[in-house]
Amino acid sequence: MAKTGRLRATLVMSASALALAGCMDTGNLDWDLRTGRGDTSEAARQATAAAPLPDQNGIISYPDYQMATARRGESVASMAGRLGMNPEDLARTNALRPTDPLREGEMLLLPRRVAAAPQPALIGGSSLPSGGGVDISSIATTALDQAGPTPVASSPAASKPVSGQPLTHRVARGETAFTIARTYNVSAKALADWNQLGADMAVREGQTLIIPIATAAAPNPEPVPTPPGAGSPTPEPPSASKPLPDETTEAAATRPSATPPSPDLGAEKTTTSRMAMPVAGKIIRGYDAKKNQGIAIAAAAGSPVKAADAGTVTVISADTTGKGIVIIRHAGDLLTVYVGVNGLVVKKGDKVKRGQEIGKVAPGDPAFVHFEVRNTSKQSFDPVGFLQ
Repeated sequence: MAKTGRLRATLVMSASALALAGCMDTGNLDWDLRTGRGDTSEAARQATAAAPLPDQNGIISYPDYQMATARRGESVASMAGRLGMNPEDLARTNALRPTDPLREGEMLLLPRRVAAAPQPALIGGSSLPSGGGVDISSIATTALDQAGPTPVASSPAASKPVSGQPLTHRVARGETAFTIARTYNVSAKALADWNQLGADMAVREGQTLIIPIATAAAPNPEPVPTPPGAGSPTPEPPSASKPLPDETTEAAATRPSATPPSPDLGAEKTTTSRMAMPVAGKIIRGYDAKKNQGIAIAAAAGSPVKAADAGTVTVISADTTGKGIVIIRHAGDLLTVYVGVNGLVVKKGDKVKRGQEIGKVAPGDPAFVHFEVRNTSKQSFDPVGFLQ
C-alpha cells in the first residue's frame, strides 16, 4: 500500500511539471520581471534614436571615441591586425586578452583613432591667422588626438556629455543590461540594438557600452486620483506634541573681551599664478571658445618657450614648415598646447618642471606662440585665467 501511494505521488508531480513546462513560453519570458496588470514601465522609458550604422570597416566614430564591430571568426588579435593597432592595447582597453574570440557584431572600444582624415597644413604660412585661413585651434585639436582617447571612468559611469555624442558606460561587476538601461532611463532593447548585444543580453565586466540618445523626455506618470475632500494629510511639527526647550541667551556684556588676533591676510597673500607665461611677450589674439580656443603671444623669434607648469611631454609634432607642436600633461587632467615652436629640447615622455625651456619661438611675421589649456576630454579653457 505504501509503494502504491509513493507511485501515485510521483505520477502527480510529473504531470504537474509537464503542465507547467507547456504553459511557459521561453521566447516571451519577462526578463525584467515587470509583467503585470497596469504595468507602465515601457511608457516611462525614453524614446531613443535609431542605432548608429558602422562604416565599411565596421567603425562607429564620434568626436571623443570610436567603436569597432567584430567580423565572423575574429579574435581580439585579428581585429587589431585588421585595424593596424597593437593587440595588447586593444585587449587592455576592453578588459580582454588578445587571444579571446569575439562574437560576430561584438563592439570594442578602440584605444586610439583609426582611418583619420588627412591633416591640414598646420599654420599655412608665417602670418598670424585672422578671420580666414587655417584655424590653429583645429590644428591643436588634431595633435591632441595623439595624446590618446578619453579615458572611460569606472562605474557608475558615464563619459562627459558632448553635443551630438552618446555617453559611454563601462560595465562594473554585478551589472546587467537591464540595470544599466534603467540607470539611464532607456529600454533594454534600445541598449541591445545600439551595442549589438547577443540574444542572451549578456554583458561582461570592463565592457564599454554606448548609451542610446534619447529623442524625447520620458512622460510624467499619471497622478493617482484621491477621493473628493480627502487631501494629503499635513504632518504635525514635532513641537506640537513636545514644546521646544527654552533658549538660553548670554548678554553681550558678559562675553570675554579678549579675542584671538586675526591673521594678516594681506601679508599671507601670494601672487603665484597657477601657470607661468610660456613666453615673454604681449597677447595679440585673445581666447574665443568657438573661433580661437587659445591665445597668441607675440615674441621675438628665438626667444625661449617654457613649460607653463610641471608635467610630462605627451606629444611632439610639427607642421609642413617645421614649426613644432608640443603637448604637456599636468596634474588635474590638464593639458597645455604650444604651437609655433622651433629648436625643441625635449622629447615625448620627458618630465619637465614649471618654467623649464622646451624650445624656441619659430620665425614669423609676426613671430608668436599659440598657447592653449585643455582637459583630457579636450575641453578648452581661457589660458588667461590660469596665468593671472
